[in-house]
Amino acid sequence: MIRFLLNGAPVTVDDAAPTTTLLDWLREERHLTGTKEGCNEGDCGACTVTVTTLDEGGLTHQALNACILFLPQLAGKAVRTVEGIAAPDGRLHPVQDAMVERHGSQCGFCTPGFVMSMYTAHRTGRQDHDDVLAGNLCRCTGYAPIVRASEDAATRPTPDWEIDETEALQALAGEGDMSGRDTYLPASADSLAAIYGMHPDATLVAGATEVGLWVTKQFRDVTPMIFLHRVRDLQTIERVEGGLRIGAGVTLTRLRGAMADRHPDFAELLRRFGSVQVRNAATIGGNIAEGSPIGDSTPALIALGATLTLRHGEERRELPLEDFFTGYKQQDIRPGEFVKSVFVPDQPDTLACYKLSKRFDQDISAVCGCFNVTIEDSTVTAARLAFGGMAATPTRARQAEAALMGRPLDESAIAAAAEALAEDFEPMTDMRASAAYRLKAARNMLTRYRLERTGDTPTRLVGRGAPDLMEAAR
Repeated sequence: MIRFLLNGAPVTVDDAAPTTTLLDWLREERHLTGTKEGCNEGDCGACTVTVTTLDEGGLTHQALNACILFLPQLAGKAVRTVEGIAAPDGRLHPVQDAMVERHGSQCGFCTPGFVMSMYTAHRTGRQDHDDVLAGNLCRCTGYAPIVRASEDAATRPTPDWEIDETEALQALAGEGDMSGRDTYLPASADSLAAIYGMHPDATLVAGATEVGLWVTKQFRDVTPMIFLHRVRDLQTIERVEGGLRIGAGVTLTRLRGAMADRHPDFAELLRRFGSVQVRNAATIGGNIAEGSPIGDSTPALIALGATLTLRHGEERRELPLEDFFTGYKQQDIRPGEFVKSVFVPDQPDTLACYKLSKRFDQDISAVCGCFNVTIEDSTVTAARLAFGGMAATPTRARQAEAALMGRPLDESAIAAAAEALAEDFEPMTDMRASAAYRLKAARNMLTRYRLERTGDTPTRLVGRGAPDLMEAAR
């Protein structure tokens, strides 16, 4: 049985399959058809809704894609759709007014999703409009009038009918583990370890940004399912001796906030990871455990020397992240074992990250390179060069690293490292890039890194006025 708020009213769902998406349930069971089905894979934003969570820090409002959001993920939360943001007497919300006045809609199919992204930003005070709207696609109006509407709405006050969901969510708060039809919702890592140990064939679901596609696109049977969003001890970011320990359930939004001061290039790389809606759902543990050779977080973490803590029952083990990947989407992990946390050691910030993709926003990398090089007395004394998209796994370029060691970071050293990349990698050819293009791009990234590190060229692209990221890490 799943209980949550829908547009301010409590609802109970006790007969739906765990793979039922919020999008399908809204449209088919509640006839709330303002939430549209476009891509059905979390790319277009037509299905955007606002999901509100109550935790120790108060309310958190997030834009999420309803098409890859399973109903059990909503337990104890509040959902608001485009039908639920106007006043009871029909007065439009300020973001709706702004869309009308700024001519931000034509065919109207994408409009509800844009409105809900704007509504969430209005509730949270975000004004980095390009980032907020990057996960919403429009093929009619173009983005200029929509961005103008978003800017206009940001100047308007909170309407007097907007409610605070704290009290209602407190009434829904459940204690302990929950379970249902092929569904487990553990409330702690101990419970998760016990349940997963008994059901090692179960599918772990964190943000569902990947598992959602297994259901909506591949029509796979992923039951039984263990949902991780209630496991609060997987969602902590702790400053411990020697570094930062990041729980596997920490979202990419919060990870970005945690990295903003420590390694701003990593934070900037994460800004280009999917959309706001995807980053609000996707977790660092899920991104690692999914094992994609082009998962953008892993090259940066490998370059930083990150280690994983894995748990199986009461047993825990640690290993370097670079050793976790054993083949294409294959990892050193046993049945019933899960990623518990990631440890990033303290170190001076020398990390540089480069992402090459056909689109700037919300696109998969053709090549991602992250370089962490230490220079003392004009000589390279340590180097960790990690790449995604160059092999079956994200991995270090050890021959290129060796070519840099003990030398000044000059043109000849970079040329030697670039030549050594051919020993490190035999890149793949696919629809994103050819093998030759990937190798050349990786070599060019090394050249660019040297020019930037030595001050001979402007610095890399920085963020576009994002809000206080440390607040996002709360």
